[in-house]
Amino acid sequence: MNDRYSADDLPRKPEAGPGRGPGPIDLAHTPSFRIGDADIRPATREVVLGDSREVLEPRVMEVMVVLAAADGAILSRDDLITACWAGRAVTDDAITRVISRLRALSRTFPDIQVETITKVGYRLLGEVHGLPIGSARPASGQSGATLPRICVLPFVNMSGDAEQEYFSDGISEDITTDLSKVSALGVTARHTAFTFKGQAIDVREVARRVGVTHVLEGSVRKSDGRVRINAQLINGVTGDHVWAERFDRDATGIFAIQDEISEAIVAALKVRLLPAEKKAIEQRGTTDASAYNHYLMARRYWINGDFGDRRREEKTIRLCQRAVEIDPDYARAWALMGVAQANLRYAYSGNEDMDDGLAAAEKAMAIDPAIAEAHLPLAWHLALHGRREEAEAEIQTALRLDPECWEANKESARILYRQGRLEEAIRLLEKACALAESDFHSLGMLTASHLGRGEMTQVRACAEKLVGLVDGVLSRDPDNGAALAYSALSHAALGRLGKALELVERAILLYPDNLYMRYNLAWPMITFFKDHEAAIDLLEPAMAKGGGNLISLAAVDQNLDPIRDNPRFKQMLDAAKARVAAAS
Repeated sequence: MNDRYSADDLPRKPEAGPGRGPGPIDLAHTPSFRIGDADIRPATREVVLGDSREVLEPRVMEVMVVLAAADGAILSRDDLITACWAGRAVTDDAITRVISRLRALSRTFPDIQVETITKVGYRLLGEVHGLPIGSARPASGQSGATLPRICVLPFVNMSGDAEQEYFSDGISEDITTDLSKVSALGVTARHTAFTFKGQAIDVREVARRVGVTHVLEGSVRKSDGRVRINAQLINGVTGDHVWAERFDRDATGIFAIQDEISEAIVAALKVRLLPAEKKAIEQRGTTDASAYNHYLMARRYWINGDFGDRRREEKTIRLCQRAVEIDPDYARAWALMGVAQANLRYAYSGNEDMDDGLAAAEKAMAIDPAIAEAHLPLAWHLALHGRREEAEAEIQTALRLDPECWEANKESARILYRQGRLEEAIRLLEKACALAESDFHSLGMLTASHLGRGEMTQVRACAEKLVGLVDGVLSRDPDNGAALAYSALSHAALGRLGKALELVERAILLYPDNLYMRYNLAWPMITFFKDHEAAIDLLEPAMAKGGGNLISLAAVDQNLDPIRDNPRFKQMLDAAKARVAAAS
């Protein structure tokens, strides 16, 4: 770093008017600098790394410059508003969109990482070079960086059964959520913490990389109706244990264990737990451990199952039905059941009598109006019946209620993709990928979205990640049709056409009736093999049997544009539209 100065010393535009502070950053006179190996050129709003180049919107570049100026310090939303919006009134959505755009850069420029510290603000994790700016302090003088900050690492599954992974992950997520309700703590986002899953890494290195003062790690063993949890809170600077405990209880006591862990951490860090916060921690949606366990299993099938195989939806629905039989007031189980029912109805069936999830969604909202997932079945229903503005309202409601909800981000992206709104879908798919790192389907859809926009650099960057993810899925589940299709797409995007063709042939041989798999296999055949007839052969059964969801996708999918004027495809699509319309 060169000589350091405050963000207040950045070049500024003239004052915007009487009574206002200095205008936003003057990009034209801000020097170029580097974040890691990426060149940042404020004057032209460019980010460059090798052959990769992106031009940012002015406000996005201004926020990047201010975060770089902070030299790793955490900046609150108010700090960003003061620095980049001259203190004017700004909606939360406006700031969220800018931060999401910055996060999206990490696909092409991996050194640029923006971290969210829950209830505190944002910090830039990459090393900044060549910019003579240093520690920016919040205008209020009360830096959020003074708060204790904690990262909850994924608890290790010690059960000797890989099928129990859903349970240990669920414990980690719930403890993260509980601690996030404590206003005196900063908590690293779940999706950032889970990037360390399965890694042997010193907790001090974790603390340094994510900018926290403490790290919580632990393990879970569940068998024969018992659960044993070991947890330890570690000082992120010294590596010393601040608190450690072992809990060995009946599995029905899981909620009490989670409460005790959260309260012990609060006590060890000597922060104040407000009565309302304690009450919020104790509200888990259900008090029944068996209902909770069934919900966690259902969500695991929903995230990791074979998208395109209706058994994924059927398993999810059955597990959720069992959860709500045990606890009829379990809103999250009702909401997930509604999402799965909507997908089963619209993705695979033209049967108007099949449950479309609206009843389950309404039940969830009646129990807890803040359930984001419950708005998604209604959004699908409205979108597939041409009521676009109303569907958009439901999407925005879901995302506003819980911007960190994986289902809300992913399902909203799928709806937007079917409306041809790929840029918006990309932003939500990026968030979905971050929220559930094992969700290869969202990463596959993200790859397809960039493919539809002709963004081949981004396609290849996604494909590199996708190959590793789906290969891991196929090692555990060789017949996963969705994983086979996305593996073929990613290998083709990386120029491995022989391997891609092997996967296409294997997929069709093993699973010829998986309609979504056949649809997704058409993408590489069109773009990389230039074999339009083979692509239409793959699509023919999907067009003949697919539900409204699939047909609405085919009607607007930009990846199918090269065959859209083919008489055979046009006839197939017209017949499919008529069939779906007659059934609705």
